[in-house]
Amino acid sequence: MISTEEQEDSIMDPRTGSYRHPKRMIVATVTAILLSTLAPDPVLADDLPALRQGLWNFQRTVAGKKIETTECTSPTEDMKKMSAKLEKSGCRMSPVKKSGNVFTYTADCAMKMPTGATMTSRSASVLTVESDSSYRLEVDAVTDGQASKERMVAKRIGDCPK
Repeated sequence: MISTEEQEDSIMDPRTGSYRHPKRMIVATVTAILLSTLAPDPVLADDLPALRQGLWNFQRTVAGKKIETTECTSPTEDMKKMSAKLEKSGCRMSPVKKSGNVFTYTADCAMKMPTGATMTSRSASVLTVESDSSYRLEVDAVTDGQASKERMVAKRIGDCPK
């Protein structure tokens, strides 16, 4: 049972009868979106090695939850598109620092929410490229004061189905 005051700032889910906090839901959703979009790419495509197009497996760990996806994609092309979208959304990307096969960069974002509030996020990413078919990514982010971590392992597992 939650207090009347908490109910006023909440939305009841008619399917479960439980109360959800819209701001927390928005922050969690946007953080997940930022992490997933930042994960593949807050850097300029020219700064990254060419990653092969094909069927890729992505194993992510976000806030202790494991998420595995497989998709036919071109990570390098996806990175180009995502950088452009993030910059249009109000994100500033740092220059990429490269040391061997390790790339580091940050992203600072200020995004207008549907409620009119501005959400801020800062992420620091370390991308380790093992080959044109494999890389690892570590993202540490703070969104509106809430810290989060994402770890991802990406491997090309074959050609795309025809």
